[in-house]
Amino acid sequence: MPSPVPFSSKLDLVLKALSMSRGRLAAELGVDKSLVGRWASGSVTPSQSSMENLTRLVASKRDRFTMLDWDRDLDGLAHTFGLEAPANGAQALAAGNDTEGLPMPVLDMARLTTSRRGASYEGFWETTRPSIMMAGRFFHDRGMVRKAANGLLEFKVGGAGLLFEGWLLPAEGQLFAIMFDTVGQTPIFVIFNGVPLSKASLLDGIVMAAALNSARTPSAYPIVMRRIGDLTGDREADDAFVRDLLARDPLAPEDEVPPEIHKHLIRDIGPAAAQAGGDMFLLAPVISTLSRGETIGGRLQG
Repeated sequence: MPSPVPFSSKLDLVLKALSMSRGRLAAELGVDKSLVGRWASGSVTPSQSSMENLTRLVASKRDRFTMLDWDRDLDGLAHTFGLEAPANGAQALAAGNDTEGLPMPVLDMARLTTSRRGASYEGFWETTRPSIMMAGRFFHDRGMVRKAANGLLEFKVGGAGLLFEGWLLPAEGQLFAIMFDTVGQTPIFVIFNGVPLSKASLLDGIVMAAALNSARTPSAYPIVMRRIGDLTGDREADDAFVRDLLARDPLAPEDEVPPEIHKHLIRDIGPAAAQAGGDMFLLAPVISTLSRGETIGGRLQG
């Protein structure tokens, strides 16, 4: 007969599934952090009252979670969160949720900001970015931003079989994207200027990535991202639409990019440009940002 799974292991799995720290759990429950530490170490088992409060908190983040779920084994409990329980029970990672390596304060702040402002960025999007290897040409990556079960914004764009997938972390009025490409599995970083209004319609920023050439040359270049649709609320329908977007040819037709976007994406930088009043470095300053949004209904834009 297998040994009963200690509550501490179950609590550890639940915290990882929710990307929640012990300190944050203590704060939301209104208990001392040391008490949560004793639960996690197995030295103390929560009282009936604490279990009820803990269950209500988890249920507020995971629909239909009940007291009965604590009686499940690790595999069953992991399944409740859409996870696969590891053999040693030491950690659990959500499918497609590889955020555990990020510092917990980063995730806590991103999750808090997402709960307040994340809806502004959810939707279907199309990027415009210059080609590193095809001078004068541009690419349109298309895809989706949507809040995931872990409280963060999942970010998925691409085209013709090339996929960039990761997370969009809002902080300090900006959006920090951490993604991976499916060709080389190399990380890609993007910083977008955010918008103050309730619905973002256009974002601009800078990409930092390894170019898809033989040397994988480190590169940085401007990017803009335009909203092309809103989520329907039907996850299956939205996923199907994203699959269609990802199948489209990302290479933009010649002369298709509007002059305003072309000028923003292709500009001189360096000593000569600085002497003429331009920028020494590649920047995306707020004073010249293209990022803009609108209120619900579109009455106010800016």
